[in-house]
Amino acid sequence: MSGDIVRIESRSGTALKLKRGQHLEVIDLEGGQVSDLLAFASDDPRESLSNGRTFDYEETIRLTTGSTLWSNRSNPMLKITHDDVGSHDFLLTPCSKDTFRHFYPDKPVHRGCFGNLAAALEPHGIAPDDIPCAFNVFMNVPVDGETGKLSVEPPISKAGDALRLEAQMDLVIGLTACSAYASNGGTFKPIGYRVT
Repeated sequence: MSGDIVRIESRSGTALKLKRGQHLEVIDLEGGQVSDLLAFASDDPRESLSNGRTFDYEETIRLTTGSTLWSNRSNPMLKITHDDVGSHDFLLTPCSKDTFRHFYPDKPVHRGCFGNLAAALEPHGIAPDDIPCAFNVFMNVPVDGETGKLSVEPPISKAGDALRLEAQMDLVIGLTACSAYASNGGTFKPIGYRVT
């Protein structure tokens, strides 16, 4: 794998362009850290990553090597080509100021992944209301088989674990080092990525 690893500092985010055929590798640099990932079509950002279309066409909520992430227009956006962890979430929305007020009333309010993504994507013409549910890389969200209840558990990813995705179209990508306490086992660490 060529390409330099870029570091996203804890509780922050970035945006980047990915050409069709390029690979994006998301790396848990220190272990136990989640990264929210968004994708938008470069030529029309109204086309965006869709968890509903993805679950429908992939026929599973467990997305890993070989799975495709689909757009709201039923086009393939990203294909997972390598996955060290096999535990990711596509059910929960990016954490936000409201998330912190709801779940962490005794903690300082943070703009969360939603605010970080909104700021990073604004120069690409993507507004806050355009932000869909993120593909939460390395997030550990078990679903109880009987009750359907969700829980957010610490990630099982270890230092150096990676997820690699191949762009199926030209994309604008939003990527974070997640800011929510429960998602990251109560700690906040950086995330690495590289484009090849």
